[in-house]
Amino acid sequence: MANRVKFGVVGLDEMLMGGLLERSICAIVGTYGTGKTMFALQFAYEGLSQGEGVIYISLEEREELLHATMAQKGWDTKVFGDRFSLLRLDPTDFNLAISSIKSELPALIKSTGATRVIIDPISLFEGLFVDESVRRQEMFGFIEMMRDEACTLVVTSETDIRDPNGSRYGLAEYLADAVILLRYIRSPGLTEVHLALEVVKMRRSAHSREIKPFDIHEDGIMVYSEASLF
Repeated sequence: MANRVKFGVVGLDEMLMGGLLERSICAIVGTYGTGKTMFALQFAYEGLSQGEGVIYISLEEREELLHATMAQKGWDTKVFGDRFSLLRLDPTDFNLAISSIKSELPALIKSTGATRVIIDPISLFEGLFVDESVRRQEMFGFIEMMRDEACTLVVTSETDIRDPNGSRYGLAEYLADAVILLRYIRSPGLTEVHLALEVVKMRRSAHSREIKPFDIHEDGIMVYSEASLF
């Protein structure tokens, strides 16, 4: 039986039947404000807490803001030393961003011994390619490259403005082994808005197919795996 990599989010690991499969690729897909980065940070912190090496590549938030967010949760990343590599790439610098992700990431994984890698959000990397066929080719090549690395990869992706159930470019959910969809759900009377989570797919593993509510608290995320939405 394949080893499991705990996500570190209460309730979500139960929905994943113990966690992600080791060396698999997971996409967290959601619209703005649903907590994609928080899930990614929680995954990173869980790995660090278990003694693993973690690489976190941000294409959006600056390093100091991510460190500040983690500090607000009471997570002291300084104690992890070289086991935590937090990098911010400027997606407007096309050549540098492409080169860093495609050419330098494998070497960084090997030199640090990282077993968890996060790219937040992968949709900004996808957006660097204007031509759709080139985008598909580059994304497929990147994912295949990452499958040769001894790590579990988590990427975040913004939803398509026309389809709240799919990623912006419609690629991440097809290339990933596991897909976690974050969304807003409004009550029937439109008096409340809830955050909800669904494990859309998980290759080579059973998983919960229910939509469950979750909250983002000061000290982390709580998925109410035993609760119903309404």
